Amino acid sequence: MKFAVVVFPGSNCDRDMAFAITEALGQEADLVWYQEANLSDYDGILLPGGFSYGDYLRSGAIASTSEMIEQIRQSAERGKPVLGVCNGFQVLLEMGLLPGAMLPNKNLKFMCHDETLIVENNQTLFTDFYQDKEEISIPIAHGDGNYYCDEATYRNLRDNRQIVFTYGSNPNGSVADIAGITNEQGNVLGMMPHPERAVDALVGSEDGLRLFQSILTHWRNNHAINA
Repeated sequence: MKFAVVVFPGSNCDRDMAFAITEALGQEADLVWYQEANLSDYDGILLPGGFSYGDYLRSGAIASTSEMIEQIRQSAERGKPVLGVCNGFQVLLEMGLLPGAMLPNKNLKFMCHDETLIVENNQTLFTDFYQDKEEISIPIAHGDGNYYCDEATYRNLRDNRQIVFTYGSNPNGSVADIAGITNEQGNVLGMMPHPERAVDALVGSEDGLRLFQSILTHWRNNHAINA
């Protein structure tokens, strides 16, 4: 399986994401500069964390208007897995692939520590390797991670089982403790915590690795069916 790690000016978790794919998962990953992107040959699209365009206007806002955003949208429409982490999640919100918006953390401070997540839906292509309601340890690192949506949007997310991860102890004020959501089709996931920073026991947790293993296994199963 071949992944594209999309790099914007200000991305700073791109190499962490590539490491998770190449070293921990054992698959291919290219760092793809946003101005040179051709995503047609990739099986999965990864939007890493960081501070694209310095978080000017709003986090992810300028990146969401770049020339390659339409390719990300087309990849999602074709059913390819698209994962946006931290700033990548913010980009997915700004471009409308996922509903809602990000606000500054409730304490108005940048937060960086390990956080307990609860797996709310283990029947997605991202979460097959987790148990339902399993508690996992994934680090956070953000200043604008306070997920917001209106009541109608929250009901839709809940009823469609699009809420994939919640915080065990809500660190940033997010509505309903939400840490990660998918689109209705289930092939686009946005999450504020960093699974790519939890793929090796040496850094304190391997819980993030199973997310990437889930993507890979799902892709292999589909590839075998369509072969």
